[in-house]
Amino acid sequence: MKCNYHTHTTFCDGKASPEETARIAFEKKFDILGFSGHSMYPFSSDWHIASREHSAYCAEIERLKKLYASKMQIMLGFEADYIPGVCSPDFDCYKEFNPDYLIGSVHFIPCKDGFFEADGNPDQVRQQVASLLKGNTKLAVQKYFALEREMLQKGNFSIIGHADLIRKQNSKSRFFDENELWYKRELKATAKAILKAGACAEINTGGMARGYMNTPYPSPYFLELLHEEGVPIILCSDAHSPDFLDYAFDEAATYAKKAGYTELSYLVPGELKFQKI
Repeated sequence: MKCNYHTHTTFCDGKASPEETARIAFEKKFDILGFSGHSMYPFSSDWHIASREHSAYCAEIERLKKLYASKMQIMLGFEADYIPGVCSPDFDCYKEFNPDYLIGSVHFIPCKDGFFEADGNPDQVRQQVASLLKGNTKLAVQKYFALEREMLQKGNFSIIGHADLIRKQNSKSRFFDENELWYKRELKATAKAILKAGACAEINTGGMARGYMNTPYPSPYFLELLHEEGVPIILCSDAHSPDFLDYAFDEAATYAKKAGYTELSYLVPGELKFQKI
């Protein structure tokens, strides 16, 4: 089964329409294509689906489901942000749209006097952390993982998106030391929280496709922890262009095997299934 569930289009910050994306996925011989527009419903930003466009987005994906019904399975999803008191990846919050699945992600980390983005421009994030947290990068990283664990406890979703996204801040220069014991404790606690929430963890190749990561999310060590906990994994490209729908999938599968996994999971409506690597 060739599948991808983390796909962005021109409804949010993607480069191609859903129809063009589906066409290229079919040409690439995908079995399942899941659309997951960025959402912070009922609010929006310049890179999320506009709140007024959610119904149009769903209608277009449902149209494509019918168009490809005999060729490829298409699924309707959202990558739903978690921002306390604002929005949450929870099927109850999205029930009017009847999604097939939800990806729960943390991008924005609120602080007392503002926020920073986990995958924001590294130079800008350093400036924000200097202003908001007196330059305490350890605290910034701890806040990110604490927010993920809060999302896992309070939300209700299918897949946790890029579970160590904060690693992007190490892509240009060292923001924090991934070998420090405090950081490994954050990963262990988060792996346990993912298992308890019953979510899948994605192996996400999007950072590689966009040129700022050499390996997928999560890191090899984090992936080993997920395997030890028994967390199922699902392969996703986080594609913002249809050219990258299957970016580095073979490499990512090998990466999973090195961490001890023998199976990848995949979603069909209402069910999680498994296939051997």
